Amino acid sequence: MNRQWILVKRPVGMVDDSSFELRSGPVPSPGPGEALVRVVWLAFDPTQRGWLNDGPNYMDPVPLGEVMRGGGVGQVVASDSADYAVGDWVCGMVGWQDYAIATGQGLLGLNVVPPNVDPKAMLSIFGATGLTAYFGMIDIGKPAAGETVLVSGAAGATGSIAGQIAKALGCRVIGIAGGTTKCTWVTEIARLDACIDYKTDDVETRLRELAPDGIDVFFDNVGGAVLDAALANIAERARIVVCGGISSGYEVGESPPGPRNYLQLGLKRARMEGFIFLDYLDRFPEAFGRLHAWMTQGDIVYAEDIQEGLELAPTLLRGLFEGRNLGKQLLRIAPDPLPGS
Repeated sequence: MNRQWILVKRPVGMVDDSSFELRSGPVPSPGPGEALVRVVWLAFDPTQRGWLNDGPNYMDPVPLGEVMRGGGVGQVVASDSADYAVGDWVCGMVGWQDYAIATGQGLLGLNVVPPNVDPKAMLSIFGATGLTAYFGMIDIGKPAAGETVLVSGAAGATGSIAGQIAKALGCRVIGIAGGTTKCTWVTEIARLDACIDYKTDDVETRLRELAPDGIDVFFDNVGGAVLDAALANIAERARIVVCGGISSGYEVGESPPGPRNYLQLGLKRARMEGFIFLDYLDRFPEAFGRLHAWMTQGDIVYAEDIQEGLELAPTLLRGLFEGRNLGKQLLRIAPDPLPGS
């Protein structure tokens, strides 16, 4: 059987299990030019909450009555396609289900994982997470050696990589994370220079202490009060990278108030800019190459928060907004590797 999480209603506020229904049906059969993929790993990202709203986004809303959209990796178990061989690992938008049909490679298809690459790394450092960190920091933040860089969500999947990229470029990097465990990981494993615990510290005060000359680059995954604290401590010509706003919950309805300290952008002649990693399709090979080099040299490490069981999918998406995960949230839903592969 093919278990599938179906979106049955659009959530208001925090994601809850009642927005989805776990259904079972027959395993699909691949047609001409298609392959059948058994999904092994699912990835969870805050942006998925935005896809549940019936409103404008960089991707269309998930239709009611359809399988919940989500990235993942799996193995080809049957194929009638020259693009896929049985046993190939593939990655892409597989959805919250046990089996998916691969219809062709490319941006919206399922792509074969390169040899000698951990398949689930395609969901973190070599996937949307790493690409977002790379292009946001390199192209929007433009950090220069010796500058001070601040990263919120520094123990999260994207923020942790963004901070280490800045560190590899010779910057002094301060992270913001929640709780002792995450802050310790940020400084001792990811080796950022300092980490502010937003749960116990006064963020604005600590920023003044740690960066008395101001923040040159702020890579923001959080928004809200954290963004306000950073804006109050920016240096002249600072660059603020708008990557995410997890404090908002990506909920439908009235938007949260804008930053109180936005006038600092004018006073400090600073720039605040958003982006989507899909803007840089033609430069993906560049990003893959540099991320691989930094990882090989030991300049970048990445964390994975691994859970097991398809039934946990809605809970794990909600958990992203409750600060439960350290690093990339992954869910194993099938044996790895598959029997006989």
